[in-house]
Amino acid sequence: MLALPPARRIALPACALPDGRTEAGIRLAVHELGNGPAVVLCHGFPELAFSWRHQLPALAEAGFRVLAPDQRGYGASDRPEQVEDYDLQHLTGDLVGLLDALEIGRAVFVGHDWGGFVVWAMAVLHPDRVAGVVGVNTPYLHRPPASPMQILRTRLGGDDERLYLLWFQRPGEADALLGANTRLVFEKLMRRGFPRDPTTMPRTDGRGGAGMNPFLKIREVENPGEPLLSEQEIAHYTKIFEDTGFTGGINWYRNMDRNWHTLPELGVAKIPVPCLMVTAEWDAALPPGMAAGMPDLVPDLETVLIRGCGHWTQQEKPAELNRILIDWLKRRFR
Repeated sequence: MLALPPARRIALPACALPDGRTEAGIRLAVHELGNGPAVVLCHGFPELAFSWRHQLPALAEAGFRVLAPDQRGYGASDRPEQVEDYDLQHLTGDLVGLLDALEIGRAVFVGHDWGGFVVWAMAVLHPDRVAGVVGVNTPYLHRPPASPMQILRTRLGGDDERLYLLWFQRPGEADALLGANTRLVFEKLMRRGFPRDPTTMPRTDGRGGAGMNPFLKIREVENPGEPLLSEQEIAHYTKIFEDTGFTGGINWYRNMDRNWHTLPELGVAKIPVPCLMVTAEWDAALPPGMAAGMPDLVPDLETVLIRGCGHWTQQEKPAELNRILIDWLKRRFR
């Protein structure tokens, strides 16, 4: 198993939120390697800084100072209790605080899955701290006309269990089920991509419908993708999440409507820095077509498609992603 350099827990300074409030900083567990222009790698759900284990040494060897935190709510980082502590104001504030703590002026931010939404928000909310942005699978999306949960409930006729985004809104329910089946989450869902209709998901809701809730009946999920992780890697994820639970990460989802209401500039404001969008051909959750509208919002944009790749890009196609990242970073920031 490829290991990361040991993490150090960094105490962040007080966080100044966009609404004028100031909150005490938390502690983030951060893995760091290399010297040069700073690059911050932001993971998604349910992942850890560990998911960037292939990228840290490659980017450091290419001449960059690479930082990969366990983000708020994950791993060895702090896990505040209030749901509202996981909105995008706090999540981007953590990244600003990390730069402040390490006396870094600006960095390139790379985000996968939920980490992608955070790094795009960084460029809007804190543009003075952002040198560039890379979305891995996650595009910068136009602002929807209504709150995300309202739109999704209308589409699904109020059946919250069919879609994990809606089901996650229920207090404690998903937390308990995932916590009781931690190993299965990584065995059954963190698998290699496979060709399918990119507009649909496989039968993952346990009821034969076109739902997208693989977590609800995790024991019954049949994912035709080949295993992605080694036994040691599965054991690593399992141990960490058995210790921490999943609530911190799920709370990110519970702020989706709050983010829509409190940050109306997201999905409207243009991104003022160089950007790279890396899409994955077989990602059914974040298909390449979702990035089609990005040129309207991102004037300086390059887009690259990784073929034959599913959702877990940095773990499934590490050599190809590393090549893409290093090429772009060297051209734009060296």
